[in-house]
Amino acid sequence: MTSEQPFKIAVSDDALTLLKRKLDDTRLPDEVSATGWAHGAPLADIRRLVSRWRDGYDWRTHERELNALPMFTRAVTVEGFGEMNVHYVHQRSAAKGAIPLLFVHGWPGSFLEVTKILPLLTAVSADHPSFHVVAPSLPGFAWSEGVLEKGFHAEHYAELFNKLMISLGYSEYVTQGGDWGHLLTLTTASKYGPKHVKASHSNTPICDPPSFRENPITLLTYLISSFTARERQSAAHTENFFKNGRGYSAEQSTKPQTLGFSLADSPVGLLAWIYEKLVTWTDAYPWTDDEVLTWVSIYWFSRSGPAASIRIYYEFAHADKRTIFPKTSVPVGLSFFPKEVMQFPRVWLRAQGKIVFESEHEAGGHFAAYEQPEALVADLRKMFGKSGPAAGIVPGYTGY
Repeated sequence: MTSEQPFKIAVSDDALTLLKRKLDDTRLPDEVSATGWAHGAPLADIRRLVSRWRDGYDWRTHERELNALPMFTRAVTVEGFGEMNVHYVHQRSAAKGAIPLLFVHGWPGSFLEVTKILPLLTAVSADHPSFHVVAPSLPGFAWSEGVLEKGFHAEHYAELFNKLMISLGYSEYVTQGGDWGHLLTLTTASKYGPKHVKASHSNTPICDPPSFRENPITLLTYLISSFTARERQSAAHTENFFKNGRGYSAEQSTKPQTLGFSLADSPVGLLAWIYEKLVTWTDAYPWTDDEVLTWVSIYWFSRSGPAASIRIYYEFAHADKRTIFPKTSVPVGLSFFPKEVMQFPRVWLRAQGKIVFESEHEAGGHFAAYEQPEALVADLRKMFGKSGPAAGIVPGYTGY
């Protein structure tokens, strides 16, 4: 494993010129009238964003802001895949007893999702625990090296994360994730807990449905249960997502290369593909145009290009091992946000592991760390604080 290298984003002038030229040559489609978001990203929104991206948005300003983060790269060897150069944010707290925490993003997110919670997690106080935070970019995302061989699955991500944390001096740590970060931190906890991973927290509480063969009591309990109005609303929300919102997943899970040509060559195609999710997966979050464009620009300027990021869907859909949500023996915390795209019954989730903490919120969606940073951090502080169910879970690191 090679040594850590400080990292600064440095998009070339040529890359900026190419983006401007492609935006100049944009050909937008027409649209059916009065459809709103039913058909996807509205033409008026994309036209406005393209205009801003081409003529008003200043990448260099946002690049400087991102470069204020403590970013690094390191080569990590993953069995069967050799050395992989990983980009990550690593912010240590001033508290000597701060808890090491691995934060993992998903798609269409990035390390950008950690930016709002980073100062909150590392803040030192006698009233709440503090954390040392490590937030890697997934392989093929942002400035982490992509994978060009088949078969990079959950256990390989887990190996990469665990080796990265150990290389930074964190042989014992906790995890937090949403979207793919939920699945990948769960796998990391399953494979490396409790020796290395001591506890895990998720803001995307999803799982496999119970089966009569494997979870008969859970299934029977679910079938005879009565549900609250909130639970019925969650079920309807999830049903609508499965019916009307999963087309992206089907394409990325089956023919990512075909879609990849469009995402790699058309900045407007990439913008529309991601913008739709940013709006429809959040809880009326007040996106500014520059926020959207920074989010999408990270994909456009990424080390391996935007097509690399969607291959994770295909690999997981075609993995030999079909245990997508492995059980783990470490304590698990769950935060529920009302506009999360999939919302599964609590009885299903509680059968997946040792659930020690649950928190339900009145606002927030899929990108909780970015939409509701204070609420998410408050949950982590409660879970790992002095009177929390996971207090002192990492030996020698109380958070204070």
